[in-house]
Amino acid sequence: MPLIAFDALPDASRLWVFPAAEPVTGDAHRRLLERVDAFLADWRAHGQPLTVGRDWRDDRFLLVAVDEASEPPSGCSIDAFVRVLKDLEDELDVGLTDHLHVLHRTPGGEIARDDRAGFARRAREGEVSLETPVFDTTLTRLSELREGRLEVPAGQAWHRRAFFRSAPAG
Repeated sequence: MPLIAFDALPDASRLWVFPAAEPVTGDAHRRLLERVDAFLADWRAHGQPLTVGRDWRDDRFLLVAVDEASEPPSGCSIDAFVRVLKDLEDELDVGLTDHLHVLHRTPGGEIARDDRAGFARRAREGEVSLETPVFDTTLTRLSELREGRLEVPAGQAWHRRAFFRSAPAG
């Protein structure tokens, strides 16, 4: 089955969240989505087409989901997709596959990106708190995204354990 509407995929679909290091707009945005769509339209695992959809949010987040009930992706098929993204990283000069950074929303509503040490420093210095909206790029099911778990207060995500250990349980 070719690329389908993201909203048409079932909740149990496998999800990947790819955070762009910087906002991707204009021609780079168009080129990114054209290349991703071209790959996804013919994405296969063991010769079988995958039922897949994608979404793009906040000029920063590529969301890709596969209906594993129809055909699950294989390790090799996932590697092939990541290779396409790595090629796009080089071509567009923007990171897409780095999950070592923390993306969070500033008080002004902008999306900021810090390495983990920088976010930990911000937490120690009180620049970010348990209420700071963070983006959880570790989601693995479309249901989690639909439940609103992509952007949540840090106190409701893995960020609490990693950066706010001394905070009282809530």
